Amino acid sequence: MELKFDIAADAATSPLTVTLTELVVAGWAGRDMAAIEHHIEELFAIGVPRPSAVPLYYRAAENLMTQSERIQVLGAQTSGEVETFVFSAGGETYVSLASDHTDRKLETQSVALSKQICPKPIARTAWRFSDVADHWDEMIIRAFIEEGGKSVLYQEGPLAALRPPMELVAGFTGGATRLPEGVGMICGTVGAIGGIRPAPVFTMELFDPVKGRIIRHRYTVDVLPEVA
Repeated sequence: MELKFDIAADAATSPLTVTLTELVVAGWAGRDMAAIEHHIEELFAIGVPRPSAVPLYYRAAENLMTQSERIQVLGAQTSGEVETFVFSAGGETYVSLASDHTDRKLETQSVALSKQICPKPIARTAWRFSDVADHWDEMIIRAFIEEGGKSVLYQEGPLAALRPPMELVAGFTGGATRLPEGVGMICGTVGAIGGIRPAPVFTMELFDPVKGRIIRHRYTVDVLPEVA
């Protein structure tokens, strides 16, 4: 999948075109193991299978990645999740923003399949990881949904609540702290305010309070009917 990113404050390499042939979704990526276990038990109670490992690296088809402002999903029980997105190009690591859009009905049968069935929207802006590494934990991910005709805060939390991306990368690669070129990784999310629920519009942000900048991406969700 070919993706194009505007690299903030770097006109020499902007836009950056990358070809990604593998997509990894890092699940159960929080730092607080007690909180993770509590969430696992909550989901297990409603039928979601326990993960075989924490963190767990789900694989998804590369053609699910999209920078479109519109996606189509089958059925009304899907929802977005704001997450950071990392990839490598030219020997450097970059960070952007993605939504791990997931089918919640299918999730009770297979978390892996629930992730595979939905597109994964990705922002069109990226930052060099080296520009944010020293204040990574201070950055904030958040998401808004359209509900009742209004924009409602749906997720918000510091990256300090999640495992550092290089730790996730090392867990996936077996020790290397840079992803192989061609691999993109979605790096974990924070809880939904008011509970997980579908929405027709999802807006996600990565806010850097130190440099005073934001990566933002908005997409709409078209629901296709389920037929038998």
